[in-house]
Amino acid sequence: MNTQTENIGAADLFKRSVLEGFSLNNQNLTVPSVLVSLASAFVLGLVIYYVYKKTYRGVLYSHSFNVSLVMLTMVTAMIIMCISSNIGLTLGMVGALSIVRFRTAVKDPMDTVFMFWAIAAGITVGANYILYAIIGTLVIAVLLFLMTLLASKAGENYLLVIHHDERASKDISGVLAKVPHVKLKSRSVTRNGVETTYELRLPQQRANLADALLRVPGVFDATLVAFQNEIA
Repeated sequence: MNTQTENIGAADLFKRSVLEGFSLNNQNLTVPSVLVSLASAFVLGLVIYYVYKKTYRGVLYSHSFNVSLVMLTMVTAMIIMCISSNIGLTLGMVGALSIVRFRTAVKDPMDTVFMFWAIAAGITVGANYILYAIIGTLVIAVLLFLMTLLASKAGENYLLVIHHDERASKDISGVLAKVPHVKLKSRSVTRNGVETTYELRLPQQRANLADALLRVPGVFDATLVAFQNEIA
């Protein structure tokens, strides 16, 4: 009998503490605090927007995806503020979000990282930890800029497609010997000539290589295409 009474008392105490916590959060949720949180989320979203634009190294930059990062930060903050103020709304929101499925394919793994960064910043701001959100966002931004700077010094990855005569193969190998990272991907031989594809890493002065190849006797054309995969 005493054990059952203690269990009921513990359950009531836990339920009361949860309800009091939500009631306290609801009292702190005022119009000025909501505006401050949304403004903070917007500013942090702009920081993420700027970092994504400056550190993007893919083939096709998507402005709409970058803008969606700003909106994702604000929407996440708004959701967290709402569910932290009402326990019934919290349970309903969890049930509603559990049936949502996003089927848009993310082509670059870094895009997923930026999405999680925007969500994390929105959650932190919505939970009223604005200072932590600012510190975390600035630290991540600095680290991304440093890694991008180091990667840019190493060069950018490209696919080089060359149409040439068979007799020009030796001279082409001599030109490519000056490139530090070169990997043969394919070689197609026809009666009209040879098509050779290389995977390589080049510094910023990448146009000079195509010009040098066009000066080789027997080379018909040389095409450089941006390539995202890393060369081992």
